[in-house]
Amino acid sequence: MTAGLAPTGDAQVVTFGCRLNAAQSQAIREEASQDLAGAVVFNTCAVTAEAVRQARQAIRKARREQPEARLIVTGCAAQIDPAMFAAMSEVDLVVGNARAADAFAIAGARVRVSDIMSEGAAAPKVSGLAGRSRAYVAIQNGCDHRCTFCVIPFGRGNSRSQPAHTIIDQARDLAARGHREVVLTGVDLTSWGADMDGSPTLGDLVGQILSEVPDLPRLRLSSIDAAEIDDALMAHIADAPRLMPHLHLSVQSGDDLILKRMKRRHSRADALELIATVRRARPDAAFGADLIAGFPTETEAAFENSVAFVEEAGLAFLHVFPYSPRPGTPAARMPQHPAELIHARARRLRAAGDAALARHLERRVGGQITALVEKPGHARAEDFTEVAFEGEAAPGGLIAGVVAGHDGRRALLGAWRPA
Repeated sequence: MTAGLAPTGDAQVVTFGCRLNAAQSQAIREEASQDLAGAVVFNTCAVTAEAVRQARQAIRKARREQPEARLIVTGCAAQIDPAMFAAMSEVDLVVGNARAADAFAIAGARVRVSDIMSEGAAAPKVSGLAGRSRAYVAIQNGCDHRCTFCVIPFGRGNSRSQPAHTIIDQARDLAARGHREVVLTGVDLTSWGADMDGSPTLGDLVGQILSEVPDLPRLRLSSIDAAEIDDALMAHIADAPRLMPHLHLSVQSGDDLILKRMKRRHSRADALELIATVRRARPDAAFGADLIAGFPTETEAAFENSVAFVEEAGLAFLHVFPYSPRPGTPAARMPQHPAELIHARARRLRAAGDAALARHLERRVGGQITALVEKPGHARAEDFTEVAFEGEAAPGGLIAGVVAGHDGRRALLGAWRPA
């Protein structure tokens, strides 16, 4: 988990966790800045116990360093366990995820958390992240699935889709503001449209954005469910060069029995076939995956199936979560592994991820690459490969050149030119 600090006048917003949280933090900055003078807002994540611990640690540190500041806690962890944060003497206000930006203006109660399951609004609309070469557009919020390890539906509620016209208007506005890449984000991207008249699909939405926002050079998807890619989306993956050739899949395990106990909707073979199908349609595609290490009842053989999956699937990027029991989830009631074993398995999975990234980078050496400059000396390729380069290039610009080598983490660009 990472945290980012960004000022808003006299206020600060500290963001933990996912891209959707980043979008929500920006909405807080834009919609509630007048109510945040002298405040520090902590937009928390609840996906692991470690994410919650980091938030609590950051709150205590902020109180020590800024004794006069107003400390406000929001986000998924605040929605799920407001009493825990309210019990912290450092905290002045706890606000839930339902219309968080609006709730700062409400007078009175120190804890302002409503029933997230009755929330009808989808994701916040933001005008872009200042100083960022790419921008996130939250197209949906919440999740209708109930994986046994996951607490996020209790922090985000059921799935709600943002209307297509709102998303397209936002993408158009971001492109006009100079963002060269827009990332579609949400809790469960492939569920977009299921709650709308006519049940449009994510592929339908992608097609509309590509058609109606011609000035946007790059459109990217954030994490999607490994269980499904609709036919329209597959067609765009194959035929639309402006849709970036990178998919990050919520896989979670490479073992079928563990996937069943997780209540996932795909099998190991399903995930491998999806990757193979995308690769046939788009040979330049690169893949990332989320994997959990040490899920309850995971045997050594089951864990080795996850390790083997990394190479068999040809993954390039791995996000490893040491299993963390979340209160109220079915997996928390299953027989648990010792923490030492969980963290040892996470280290082994990360090592497999490092090897997978090195193989991916080695394949890129000698090939042409186009990358979006994120900051001096650092860019991101179409397939999400990190790129290091020498010389001056403005953030937000596109550069192109031949990959001269790699350092195990990044592709090293030789001579380059503006793209």
